[in-house]
Amino acid sequence: MNRTDAIRLDGFGWRHAGRKAWAVRGVDLRIERGERVLLLGPSGAGKSTLLAALAGLLAEDSGEREGTIDLGGLTPGIVFQDPQTQLVMSRAGDDVAFGLENHGVPVADIWPRVDEALATVGFRYGRGRDTAALSGGEAQRLALAGALALRPSLLLLDEPTANLDPAGAGQIRAAIARILAARDTTLILVEHRVAEVLPLVDRVVVLEAGGGVVADGVPEAVFATHGSWLVERGVWVPGHQVTFARATNAGSLAGPVRPAGSPGPVLLRAERVAVPDRLSTMDITVPAGEALAVVGPNGAGKSTLALLLGGLLAPGSGTVAATERLAGPLAGRPPHRWRAASLARHIGSVFQNPEHQFVTSRVRDELALGPRRTGASEESIKSTVDNLLVRLRLDRLAAANPYTLSGGEARRLSVATALATAPGLLILDEPTFGQDRRTWVELVELLAKLRDEGRGVVAVTHDSDFATALADRTVALSVEGGPR
Repeated sequence: MNRTDAIRLDGFGWRHAGRKAWAVRGVDLRIERGERVLLLGPSGAGKSTLLAALAGLLAEDSGEREGTIDLGGLTPGIVFQDPQTQLVMSRAGDDVAFGLENHGVPVADIWPRVDEALATVGFRYGRGRDTAALSGGEAQRLALAGALALRPSLLLLDEPTANLDPAGAGQIRAAIARILAARDTTLILVEHRVAEVLPLVDRVVVLEAGGGVVADGVPEAVFATHGSWLVERGVWVPGHQVTFARATNAGSLAGPVRPAGSPGPVLLRAERVAVPDRLSTMDITVPAGEALAVVGPNGAGKSTLALLLGGLLAPGSGTVAATERLAGPLAGRPPHRWRAASLARHIGSVFQNPEHQFVTSRVRDELALGPRRTGASEESIKSTVDNLLVRLRLDRLAAANPYTLSGGEARRLSVATALATAPGLLILDEPTFGQDRRTWVELVELLAKLRDEGRGVVAVTHDSDFATALADRTVALSVEGGPR
């Protein structure tokens, strides 16, 4: 094989501006043309940073680089961890066509390639769909279509199915498999849930934060030799069961983290709520001391429901009202009409895209913002922030800019900011997105503890294991309308 067909990284490292620790460092790696590589490592190991470097997206003025990268003549196409960051046009078809136009594809070929890519990923709306109206999963399909339309010789995928429902995730994996079978495409894939993507890859490379490549080989050999070590560092290794300190049947996801008692009084009640084109009419109650999972396919309105319950969106019809148990004198008044400080005090929200709720330039300041808005003392704020930094393993990142965090770290920060004001009700949209095994377990146990303290927990999720482990009740939405 021609040496120019190989990707080569020699001593590669990258440190984000303003950060003391290197995001990734000392990476020595060679990937032959046509290889399919699964890039593993705990949250914060530098996987997304390495993909961005391979795609040529790390601007020289945004950090410090060392070592070299040579793509061997391959042309990269990338799908980011957050697909919203790469949608640039207002219509779906135009967004896919945008990259083709920039790459000088002949006009006569553009729309056939757009339609082919949209069909490949199962995008059900066609060219004219408004990209602002897409759910997270639908945006992920569109972003993948944009990458595939370019027919890259190097396909870089950062958790390409993380926002998709199980059926949609299976469809995307099948589409990727067809593409790999039809073309001599090199694949580098980041995915926390390993078992589902193993049929797509022939090699596993494991990174450790600042430590370069710590394991490399065919999947079976890597997991046989390093399986226990990888589990200890938070990697999801096939065949290794998850255990909870309080699980009914330790070692099995069939034994969830059970509630300490029965649900308490209702905290929030939504009656006949609907949002045109986003959520069909439905009723829902959220009691104290219960964890509720909201599940369903992409486009069913799960994130819209989370925004309604969190007081961040007014219903098109129907009512959302808090009870006195949750809101005291605000009881009966729609949460979307509360002042920001009151909303933060009583209802904490975690958005599907963590970056949408960050407003400061330091992790510590982000955590302090909510308590400060509610009038907490500086001593209390410091205690709360220090506790949350340690609890969610963000203490080493206290001075970092939130926008330089990995996807998993950003998700943990968004959960921590929602907890900082000790709200009685917590609304989370895909709380386990981008989490390694260790942090996933910590989040389940943390949310179970909050539920047992009498708080209400509502989690929108495609993670069936998470719903099985935590939820006391499940509401399933459908695209056709309402709960089912």
